[in-house]
Amino acid sequence: MDIAPLAKMGLISADVNMILAGVLGFAFGLILERAGFGSAHRLVMQWFGRDWSVFRVMFSAIVTAVFGILTLDAFDLMSLDAVYINKTYWNSQIAGGLVMGAGFAIGGYCPGTSFVGLASGKIDALFYIIGMSFGVLVFAEVWPLIEGFMSLGSAGRLTLAGLFGVNVWIVAFVVLLIAIVGFWGANTLEQKINAKT
Repeated sequence: MDIAPLAKMGLISADVNMILAGVLGFAFGLILERAGFGSAHRLVMQWFGRDWSVFRVMFSAIVTAVFGILTLDAFDLMSLDAVYINKTYWNSQIAGGLVMGAGFAIGGYCPGTSFVGLASGKIDALFYIIGMSFGVLVFAEVWPLIEGFMSLGSAGRLTLAGLFGVNVWIVAFVVLLIAIVGFWGANTLEQKINAKT
């Protein structure tokens, strides 16, 4: 019997769901700050190849989420169909990824870590948030002009398993393999670059 997602299955109210989201969000931010991800300096070192912590943490989270969700689904505790997946729009998501990547490289924060930085007293994070908020306002104002472009390349609710026509567990183990190779490569590069500098 599927019991998750809890709110979608009616096991908790919308109010409790929001409270849980707030508690988990606070805990996530605290963990990020304790890991040093509230510092733009720490985050920018990723781009120079000197500190691959962001890569390792994010890939660890991806692997944990993939195997956690699939395990819950295998034991009929969570329905994969009940998990919300954004629709794929190739044009807008590629453009958005490039813009966000550029902002991350220039400012040293992603949206989440900027708020972690602000909470820990980083003034540069405040300016990043102001710039990000201004960008959101500009995007909203120009939406009528770019709506056509943003809706091009629509592919619906797309998953890797669906795209390649394979079992979801095959995708999970490929992701795990990529993570293992990636961790080894990241550690090797980090050691070589830091040894030179």
